[in-house]
Amino acid sequence: MKTRLYVTRHGETEWNVEKRMQGRMNSSLTERGKMQAHQLGVRMKSMPVDVIFSSPSERAVHTAELIRGERNIPIIQDNRFYEIHMGTWEGMNLEEIKAKYPNQFDLFWTHPHLYKTESGETFTEVQKRVLDGLFEVIEGNEGKNIFIVGHAVVSKLILGYFEDREIARVWEDPFMHSASLSIIDIENGEGSIVLYADTDHYKLNEED
Repeated sequence: MKTRLYVTRHGETEWNVEKRMQGRMNSSLTERGKMQAHQLGVRMKSMPVDVIFSSPSERAVHTAELIRGERNIPIIQDNRFYEIHMGTWEGMNLEEIKAKYPNQFDLFWTHPHLYKTESGETFTEVQKRVLDGLFEVIEGNEGKNIFIVGHAVVSKLILGYFEDREIARVWEDPFMHSASLSIIDIENGEGSIVLYADTDHYKLNEED
């Protein structure tokens, strides 16, 4: 019995544009972000989806709703798919963080397995809760088509599990684009990646 897993990151947000860390805080989808999610929904119309699991963050839920469109698919909010909690960094832009926390900033982006924080989560902690959620979702929906709407780190860790990618390499390409489409097929306990962060559905909306 084959289970198909679709994974996406929320559409572009205002803080994405401003290069601000979001984590558990939220900023709204931009018009471009709404279009990205809508276009993914159009792409998904021909693909069966039985259930959508979403991070409770407003940007993720909004993305899930736009993907669902008029289809009668339940959206279940699951705390385990929240983005990495970044503590005091949330709301700050990258240049501010780099200036105030240079060592932590460097570890976050270049040695994520060594990154530590007193006010948020480590990548190892995030990986544990995300995979706990993933395994439960897969076990409870065997043979179904499942869509998970999350965040950059969440999506990278889910895909990373199926490709045996260590946390140290979490930021390596492919890049996890906003409202991109990843597909994993799971059969006999083995998962294989069919598509990774594909954005064919919104290429026409990209700026030259």
